[in-house]
Amino acid sequence: MRNLFIIVLMVPLFCTSQDKVEGMIMEANTAKKHIALEGANVYWLHSQTGTVTNAEGLFSIPYLKEYNKLVISYVGFKSDTLLINAPKKVHHFLQPSNNLDEVVVQQKKDAVQKTFFSAQNVITVNSAELLKAACCNLSESFETNPAIDVNFSDALTGTKQIQMLGLTSPYLLITQENIPMVRGASQAYGLTFTPGTWVESIQITKGAGSVVNGYESISGQINTELVKPLTDNSIFINGYANKNGRLELNTHFNKKLSNKLSSGLYIHVNRRDQKEDGNKDGFLDAPLANQLNVMNRWQYQNPETGWVSFFNVRFLNDEKQVGQTSFNPVEWLQLRSTTNVNNAELSVLNETQAWGSEIDTRRFDTSVKLGYVFPELPFQSFGFQASYSIHKQDSYFGFNTYNINHESIYSNLLFNSIINDTRNNFKTGITFAYDGYNEMVNTVDYSRADASAGAFFEYSYTNLEKLSLTAGLRVDTHNRLGNFITPRVHVRYTPWEKASLRGSVGRGKRAANIFAENQQFFASARQINIQESSGNIYGLDAEDAWNYGVSFLQGFNWLDRKGNITVDFYKTNFKNQIVVDWENPREISFYNLDGKSYANSFQLEVNHEILKNLEFRTAYKYYDVTTDYKSGSLQKPLQAQHRFFVNLGYKTSLKENGSQWRMDYTLHTLGKQRLPNTSSNPIAYQLNEYSAPYSLMNAQITKVFSNQFEIYLGGENLTNYKQNNPILGVDNPFGANFDTSIVYAPIMGRMFYGGFRFKL
Repeated sequence: MRNLFIIVLMVPLFCTSQDKVEGMIMEANTAKKHIALEGANVYWLHSQTGTVTNAEGLFSIPYLKEYNKLVISYVGFKSDTLLINAPKKVHHFLQPSNNLDEVVVQQKKDAVQKTFFSAQNVITVNSAELLKAACCNLSESFETNPAIDVNFSDALTGTKQIQMLGLTSPYLLITQENIPMVRGASQAYGLTFTPGTWVESIQITKGAGSVVNGYESISGQINTELVKPLTDNSIFINGYANKNGRLELNTHFNKKLSNKLSSGLYIHVNRRDQKEDGNKDGFLDAPLANQLNVMNRWQYQNPETGWVSFFNVRFLNDEKQVGQTSFNPVEWLQLRSTTNVNNAELSVLNETQAWGSEIDTRRFDTSVKLGYVFPELPFQSFGFQASYSIHKQDSYFGFNTYNINHESIYSNLLFNSIINDTRNNFKTGITFAYDGYNEMVNTVDYSRADASAGAFFEYSYTNLEKLSLTAGLRVDTHNRLGNFITPRVHVRYTPWEKASLRGSVGRGKRAANIFAENQQFFASARQINIQESSGNIYGLDAEDAWNYGVSFLQGFNWLDRKGNITVDFYKTNFKNQIVVDWENPREISFYNLDGKSYANSFQLEVNHEILKNLEFRTAYKYYDVTTDYKSGSLQKPLQAQHRFFVNLGYKTSLKENGSQWRMDYTLHTLGKQRLPNTSSNPIAYQLNEYSAPYSLMNAQITKVFSNQFEIYLGGENLTNYKQNNPILGVDNPFGANFDTSIVYAPIMGRMFYGGFRFKL
């Protein structure tokens, strides 16, 4: 009766409305009662104009003639999109999410999505974008996205390392479905352990991330969502081969066991037996490799009761052999076990024995996610995340030995609800983490155990029309980092139509794993020098930094096709940083920062569909990354200050049977890079102060024959650009001038590949 009285009172309000769309949003139910929905979101599709319903379910929104799709959404209910061509009265019922399917006006999902409404600067890369390149593993999934820089780590392993905001991956929090994944012992090669076909989407957050995910994020967060057994294809097979001998096979097998339970088995194998030495320096351009990666995944969901859960278990075995083409591991291991080689005899070895390295990794990990949404309070939920992993790497680089066992336990319990209405949301919870490291560098034991516990609270305010705010605070206690507070704030403001202005500030703190993160230096003659002894981590202190950022996103329509332009600037200031100093070619030094260290990042990006089905993306990036070394203030080595990026993607119209052509082209241009100081080397082993600028071009063409089968052909480094003499002292790898770490460009030249995808 009360709600009927409210509807009667609304009649004169409707009669006086001329330039607004007004009405009431209610819940559809079998009892035919009018139950108002308070806090439902109502906004014009592709605009920044929106509102929320009040306690009686009433709303009023300005009528905008340039838009005609009104979106109505509410947590726990199926969203509707209404076609509105004039100011009118709306009396609409939303269906609960466990009822009949709704009719929604749908449109194509962009391959790369930027949100106008979120307070955080989040870029979502979905599976359509990942298909633009071979994407054999996660480290190769960012070639077509300017938010992430992909660099080469060394002249031996062919491993690609990523950077964001001018900082390397250890300063990123890399998670898998919001559980920390690539960290500790897996920093160097962990990105290569997630096959590209397993990835459903990637969320890239610039700047300080959410306090919910931990305190370690400094420059940003990368979260990977894996394919789900319930929605993935029943059978998926992907085969890949390139002209340099790399072979890969991926298979997915998914089975729906009931209406609520599904399971998937995912198998990845890759192998390279072919020896490649394109520059004729006697060293392999890419490792001989063999990997087996198997994951079993379970998914349970019950919309009626509100329970959802995931369970993963995975086993990985990865083997790499690098070094000279004539290297024989069996003979080398015999020599190491029977000979006590001193420094005076090292140079003689070059005449009788080839230099080589093996890196063997075995990993087991398992994780569980459990969530519950209160059926009668769909805005309220709790979640529990837990993971366990054991990562074992046995490796040697010539006569340098590096072995590490890393056992990790992580758990996170969180509760999510609202304050008064759905515009005011909060998350709170507790975290526990343990990391045990058994780490040996040659004969020195660096084993340690880290344990931490923390609590967090994050408040979010969302007003679709003007303002969004996310403010969080963590309090943690760590046996090595001590007791500390991590605050983070993100703000979004809409100054005018199709615009989003963001600002953020936040703190991050971490324990640097100096050897796992810098393994490339083992493949050199450099001596390890830790210049501190009073700290709790290798004698060093914890890294501590603040990140500040501002970003502006402007959407536009030109030639009747949408686009957007983004400008952002981020600054990272280190209160303390573990300085990795390799300005002396005879050593690699680690010490606490004494002075200033900062990273400034500026990016301008434009995206637009310039012609029908032809998407254009371009970006310019500038970096100023400077650190006070013992020898003075210097720009970070192997960091191009200027970068330019272009991506063109074209696809034909989709036919009824799913057939289609897709073509993609990507250009990366890198400016000059400062090289570490080699002036004290003999002249033959000295490098210039800066590298030369260069460009890389990649392209791929895909023919989709049907919804079940497609093939693709592509090429990387099409201009065949290669770094000259990437290995210093290649004539004497056991000598004092040997160094494989100064790599600023590709080692391998032009490379072509092909593959197929089959799915049912």
